[in-house]
Formats: sequence, C-alpha cells, structure tokens
Amino acid sequence: MQYQRIKSDLRGVAFTNPTPFDESGEEIRHDALASNVRHVVDAGGRVIIPCGNTGEYYSLTNEERVAVVETVAEAVGDEATIVGGVGGSTQTAIELASAYEDVGADAIMVMHPVHTYIHQVGLIDYYREIVESTDLGVVLYKRGPAVTRELLAEITGYENVVGVKYAVNDVKGFSEMVETIDADVVWSNGIAERFAPAFAVEGAEGFTTGIGNFVPEQVLALMDALEAEAWDRARELREQIRPFENLREEPGEENDLAAANNVPAVKHAMDLAGLHGGPVREPLVELSETDRRRAEEYYERIREATDEHATAR
Repeated sequence: MQYQRIKSDLRGVAFTNPTPFDESGEEIRHDALASNVRHVVDAGGRVIIPCGNTGEYYSLTNEERVAVVETVAEAVGDEATIVGGVGGSTQTAIELASAYEDVGADAIMVMHPVHTYIHQVGLIDYYREIVESTDLGVVLYKRGPAVTRELLAEITGYENVVGVKYAVNDVKGFSEMVETIDADVVWSNGIAERFAPAFAVEGAEGFTTGIGNFVPEQVLALMDALEAEAWDRARELREQIRPFENLREEPGEENDLAAANNVPAVKHAMDLAGLHGGPVREPLVELSETDRRRAEEYYERIREATDEHATAR
C-alpha cells in the first residue's frame, strides 16, 4: 500500500462528506452522493472521508456504509484518497475494513469508541486487532479522553497507521502529544476551521472540514494560507467561516445535547449551494426555522466575502 501517498494527501484538508438521503430519509441517493464528492474533488479536495460523524455513521447499516464508500471511490477514482469510517465491535470494524478495501478505499478511520464500559488495556487490544487485520492505511480518531496518549503512542508505531485526527478542543494536549509521541504519522486538527491556525502552529499538518462540502474553495484557501504562514489571511478566512461553525456547535431548539445542529446545518447549506444535502436520520432532527434562517445568512456572508476578495485582487 502507498502509505506515503496517503500521508501526503492528509497534509491538507480532509472533507468529511454527508450522506444524502431521499425525502423520506429511507434510501441513500447515490447519484447525489457521487455529484457531491465530484464537486469537492473538482475544486481541489484530495481526501474524502465517507461514513464519518458528518456522514451519520451510526445511522447507517453496514450494507449502506459499504455502498457509500463504493460510490465515493467510483466517483473520484485515483484523484483523491478515500478514508472510510469504521467502528463498533472489533469484528464489525474488521469486516468493514475488508469490504471497503474490496470497493476501492485507500484507508480507514477508526471511529472514537462509544462502548459504555471501557478498559484501557482492552481498548489498546481493540485498536491493535483492527490495525493488524488490514493493509489499508489507518487514521486514529481521538474525540475524548478514552483515546489516551499511551494508546496513541502504542498504536501509531504500526507502519500502516498514517494519521491521527485530534478532535478535542485542547491545544495544550495536542502540542504535548505531537512533541512527545515519536511516530511517522500526520497529525490533523479534527475540530475544523475555527481552530486551524492555533493547531497549525502546534504541528497540525491538516484539518478536517464539514462546511468544505459546500464552500470548498474557501476552505482550501485557508489551508493554503496556513501552509504559507500567512497568518493574517488565515485569520481573515477563519472569521468569515466562524459564525457558521458556531451555529453547527449549538444544540438546536428543545435540546440540551451538544452540537445537534452540526450535520443538518451542513446539509441545509449544501442545498443552498445547489448540491444535495437532504434530510437527516434520527437521532438527529432538522434545523429549526430560526436556525435555518441563520444558516442562510451565514452562508451568504461567506459567499459575499469571497466575491469581495476576488474583486479586490
């Protein structure tokens, strides 16, 4: 496997793409999915992550997950690296990795563990078995304390472990891990654009994005600014994006659980952009009318700022 090529692509923006459903929410629109990812790749995207949290991984069956990865792989061919999300039981993750390889994936991303009861030794065994079962590249996804520094230090030693998606708002912890874990992996900021400049300073070579599905050019421009260490331009782009990202972090109406707006906000903006967002599946719900109007306002601000910059050049 071409692990160095995968790492090279991960040193940039990784697009976590939504799964478009039909109006009933029961069927996946594979034609729309293919069109959506082509839009990203045609704009310059080089990493697509189907079946992540933005893709509503836990609302999909295994059959649907494999079909989604196959559609994405067929749509983009060799133009981008495909990193399919896997999770659940050890055997489920291993079987998905094998199926993804059969349909054209380049790598897997092991979703953050959601088991109610976890032992640190058992969790290391879980990751080790998955990594040792596949020749695909492996990205480790840290979204909370269960994925410890000790676990990452142990598992990143495998040749096929190519990256770490660090999705915790803790720059101090990230910096310490990058400096103290001796591993040939790509460290990626997994909490997107708002914190991309800070994480870049501390060693993040890439970041993941959800809003890049509908404004890929703007997100890729932010990555270009980070690579050039053009910090004023990076912060300018970040500020254009911040209101929409703040909206995604909110729980929505009649809800106390964090970030329920995340996926429906992206899907609504994709519809606004002439792409294919569509409805979400439970346990998510659609945006409230108030939040829909805010999403539309923030989307227009991003587009207007981009047009103004293009005119000024």
